[in-house]
Amino acid sequence: MAAKKLNLDNFLPYRLSIASNALSERIAAEYQNRFGLKIPEWRLMAVLGEGRPLTQRELVAATRMDKVTVNRAAKALADRQLIARQAHEADGRSHHLELTETGRSLYDAIVPAALASEAQLEAKLSAAERATLLAILAKLTAAAENYA
Repeated sequence: MAAKKLNLDNFLPYRLSIASNALSERIAAEYQNRFGLKIPEWRLMAVLGEGRPLTQRELVAATRMDKVTVNRAAKALADRQLIARQAHEADGRSHHLELTETGRSLYDAIVPAALASEAQLEAKLSAAERATLLAILAKLTAAAENYA
């Protein structure tokens, strides 16, 4: 029996990566030009903008970015005074990161642009297709997390 050949056009991990990169590149130019943020910086701001202060370790888990990328993005945001570090009560080596007032204002300015970008993309999908896509992505994420 002949070995199955790899066809990248039908290889799911490749197609997901290409789609993700295409979407990130589309957004990256806008966020860089309008807000002076790189994608990793915006991802940290987006996660921190949703709620409570988080440690860098928690941000690594939430964003799925490696710790070096999270560290660099956090430093860039701290240098611009968009996030603040507070000592972790239980772990002296760790800090909680949270948006500053300036960071919150920038976040509040970016959210409408992010939602507009999402709406443009979603206009290409029906409500049923969107729901199906989200369900499929959730299944794939769970499968990847449980892969042994």
